[in-house]
Amino acid sequence: MEVHFKFEDLNVYQKALNYIKFVYKITHNFPNNEVYALTSQFQRAAQSIALNIAEGSSGTKAQFIRFLKISQGSLYECVVCTTIAFNEKYIDTKTENESRIALMEMSKMLSGLIASFNLSVTKN
Repeated sequence: MEVHFKFEDLNVYQKALNYIKFVYKITHNFPNNEVYALTSQFQRAAQSIALNIAEGSSGTKAQFIRFLKISQGSLYECVVCTTIAFNEKYIDTKTENESRIALMEMSKMLSGLIASFNLSVTKN
């Protein structure tokens, strides 16, 4: 029997997990002087997207919305980390685009999820 939590069914959560793998892969090649700076911040921000989806799912709809918005903030941090990494030439154009595409997709999914919860909260 598989132990399963409902939030694990959310596509945005699955995409967030995939994005964490992506970030770990690309930050592995960042310079050593970035270990406690950009590397750490990028990894923590990527993790925070998934972590806040999970944490928020255990509360009320209003609480879940709040945590989804925190996930969005972490996602935007990843946009800035991507830009810095590209500007510093730690990643190439292809990797920058991959990151931005994944982030845009998750951003749209989070916005849609928030909107759907906002509708159900106002109806109740």
